[in-house]
Amino acid sequence: MTALGKQAAAGRPILGVGGLVFDQGQILLVKRGGHPARGAWSIPGGKLLSGESLADGVARELLEETGLIVEVGELVAVYERLPRPGAFGDDAHYVVLDYLCEATGGLLRAGDDADEAGWFPIRDLGELHLTPGAAEVIRKGHRVVAGQRGTV
Repeated sequence: MTALGKQAAAGRPILGVGGLVFDQGQILLVKRGGHPARGAWSIPGGKLLSGESLADGVARELLEETGLIVEVGELVAVYERLPRPGAFGDDAHYVVLDYLCEATGGLLRAGDDADEAGWFPIRDLGELHLTPGAAEVIRKGHRVVAGQRGTV
């Protein structure tokens, strides 16, 4: 059994981190290549490693999944995904901390467990097959960024 499987089996939530990267009215998203939510577009991120700071975990996950180097900013949202009753395996209890990020380098490409990576207009979120809760977190992050920059 993997460490993740042992953690989920022990009934402990799995801590994840995500990075919201905005550029000119667009959001960076990845198409999930693994479970949970395989095939859905999502905020780039993943599981925090033991001994890793939150900011380091966000930066590592963004680099692994998108090829981009980011500067990690403020916490925007805490998203909780509860398992379905009686479910096992990848259907675990997740708590995900999503942070604003600014891309500072790298080349966009899908990597790690992301099948695709790309930029999408915020106004088109309703047309995408997104992971549960992603649209709400993205819109919240976009409002925070718009307030910081004084624009939408």
